[in-house]
Amino acid sequence: MTGTPRTLRALMFGLAVSAISLPALAADIVIGQVAPFTGTLAPTGKGVNLGIQAYFGRINAAGGIRGSKLKLVTRDDGYKVKETLTQTSDLIDKEAPVALVGLVGTGNVAAVLKEGLLEKAGIALVGVRSGAMILREPVPTHIFHTRASYAAEVDTIVRQMQSMGLKRIAVLHQDDPFGEDGLVAARKALAASGMELVAVGAYKKGTTEVEEAIKSIHAADPNGIILVSNTAASSAFVKGMRDAGSFAMMIAVSVTAGPQVAEKISSKTAHGLGIVQVVPKPESQAITISRDLGEDLQRIGAKDAPDHTILEGYLMAKVLVEGIRRAGEATRPRILAALNELGTYDAGGVTIRYSGASHDGSNYTDISILDRSGHLLR
Repeated sequence: MTGTPRTLRALMFGLAVSAISLPALAADIVIGQVAPFTGTLAPTGKGVNLGIQAYFGRINAAGGIRGSKLKLVTRDDGYKVKETLTQTSDLIDKEAPVALVGLVGTGNVAAVLKEGLLEKAGIALVGVRSGAMILREPVPTHIFHTRASYAAEVDTIVRQMQSMGLKRIAVLHQDDPFGEDGLVAARKALAASGMELVAVGAYKKGTTEVEEAIKSIHAADPNGIILVSNTAASSAFVKGMRDAGSFAMMIAVSVTAGPQVAEKISSKTAHGLGIVQVVPKPESQAITISRDLGEDLQRIGAKDAPDHTILEGYLMAKVLVEGIRRAGEATRPRILAALNELGTYDAGGVTIRYSGASHDGSNYTDISILDRSGHLLR
């Protein structure tokens, strides 16, 4: 046993040196999302979330960002404003994310903005499932949009209806800041085009109580109807109008998911409904971001087929990751600065533009129509 202490000391010294020379494991880059994973907008929250996870999966499979993996932490707000405030504050305090991504709802995010939660935390929010002007003007210092405004969507609808010779137009809208934003845009666009607004109907947020709206709008006999409504309410309204005998052309803003409408009320009833899209065709193999989404959904073992909501979440994640890469260091101040200085960025088929004077991001709009089988045609 002579010499054993010396041998042990040498061994321990060697292990200590080895430990010092080993590279430290990079900490995860924590990103937060607060969205409705239950309630009427659960399909939207889950779709956006899946798109984010798909892109983060691509980055992590390639080694992460500077050796750090992306970690998404979530909270469910049920599409309720008070819960959005509570859950956002809780997530920021307890999880210490370097950025937020993929919040849902005009009134929900407007409340976050009003309470100053983002400013107090000095944190960027990339991607909001809303196109409302109250989240864009004045330019929000901590919010970076990845979709066109509702005003741009409504302009696209009005131009389409005008090209079809439609002149008597009605508007269905949600009775909250989201719906009011779309209604204001519709009044302005219709007046500029010389088309007549013959009726307006509203429904309460978080419900499908569209019966009164159906009565007032059907009585006005419009030949075109603009739907500033979510999937559940749009489904109930379209079915009610068709059951009442209306043949009006109906086009909804992008927060309505067309295939889900067909599933809810049958493809026969939903046939002909138009939907504004703010991202390219998600199944396309010719568009880089769509092709990548399909590959990444397979990589993470998702059973869902690509759709516009999932692609929108994917785009949000891609823009955020570009900001983190350019930041050099994944801290809140540096990510904010990098996003402000992003300039023009090609996200693979969607052009994003940020500057200190504008955080609008994208102006992409298109219209698709539900066919007799419940599929979207461009």
